[in-house]
Amino acid sequence: MDMKLEVVVLPVSDVDRALHFYTTLGWRLDAEFTGENGFRLAQLTPPGSQASIIFGHGVTTAEPGSSQGLLLAVEDVEKARADLVERGVNVSEVYHDAGGVFYHSGTDYRVPGPDPERRSYSSFASFTDPDGNGWVLQELTTRLPGR
Repeated sequence: MDMKLEVVVLPVSDVDRALHFYTTLGWRLDAEFTGENGFRLAQLTPPGSQASIIFGHGVTTAEPGSSQGLLLAVEDVEKARADLVERGVNVSEVYHDAGGVFYHSGTDYRVPGPDPERRSYSSFASFTDPDGNGWVLQELTTRLPGR
């Protein structure tokens, strides 16, 4: 049976500020709903993605900014980074991980520049939303077998 990741819930403190940030990234606003007792939900989808994000009031009890390591696969990490910078987003410089397989948490294992061999899955850049939810751009040019 197929199981597809459809939605990731993000904890945010200010729905309007988050809406502004994510629409500035060029993400499509799919839906916005309100309900009783201040309930409010917004759903947005990154360009080309099958999965969406949801945030709002009364959507999660998680602490705003506590989501980390949210990964966005991109074909060219340098171009994707430049696009976000043009949109006013504070994005790290492109880096690869000293371990060579996947990025470590924090910044201790970051080596400046893309992976020297430009291997798929090995070059990154990162940014946060206004609440501190952490996103990582990962350059993905060739998928692993079976993906």
